[in-house]
Amino acid sequence: MGLLIKAFIMGVVEGLTEFLPVSSTGHMIIVGDFIDFKGESFHTMFEIVIQLGAILAVIFYYRDKIIDSLRHLRPGERGFELWFKIFIAFLPSAVIGLLLDDLIEEYLFSSFTVAIALIGGGFLMIFAENLFGRWGMDDMDKTDIRQALTIGVGQCLALIPGMSRSASTIMGGMVAGLSTKAAAEFSFFLAIPTMIAASSYSLIKGFSGMTPIQWQALGIGFVVSFFVALLAVDRFLSFLKNHSLKFFAYYRILIGIAMVVLITSGVL
Repeated sequence: MGLLIKAFIMGVVEGLTEFLPVSSTGHMIIVGDFIDFKGESFHTMFEIVIQLGAILAVIFYYRDKIIDSLRHLRPGERGFELWFKIFIAFLPSAVIGLLLDDLIEEYLFSSFTVAIALIGGGFLMIFAENLFGRWGMDDMDKTDIRQALTIGVGQCLALIPGMSRSASTIMGGMVAGLSTKAAAEFSFFLAIPTMIAASSYSLIKGFSGMTPIQWQALGIGFVVSFFVALLAVDRFLSFLKNHSLKFFAYYRILIGIAMVVLITSGVL
């Protein structure tokens, strides 16, 4: 299988899973192993940078709201309040991630950790929805500072590979008193500064040694992840209006068990 076809497949996987509470990391590991897209520094950079395509899909999807917020960035205005709450929610995981980054990379970045996190996160989602999912504020703009901080604390779970940033922040939002839909929207906005920073840093650090075919692969992955993520975000929000998160929880548990089987059999 050629590099460009692999890039297309990985772009689809990233776009589908980045904003769903199912762990894009777990899916990228599984698919990457099956199509032999792993191991080299380019592949690591590719997987991070195509996240930028996915996050640009969110920016495009919420472009009117984002433009309006940027027009009202003075203190006391709605734009300032929105991004200040996003900043508050961003802080806990940023601080803890900075302090524990080396330990997390050394001890937690493994296929087995991802599998266990998928399973454990699935059960946590079921618990959170049973306890908090029957009520909640349905407007993310009404989120206060305390709720934003609670969501930020929830996002710290995403430092464990396989937990899923989306799942962690949505659960944090439900605990804070938001509906699943409002928590998902807050999660999307919270992803914007984090993922842009990570993707940009990776590109700057690794682009100099890329070959022409690798640039083409990166472009394909970027574009595919953008369009697939755009569709996934829209369908996910529509799904949450009338359906439970438990579908994704059960799916996570099944994928996690499948990963454990593949790991113990030596496939992963």
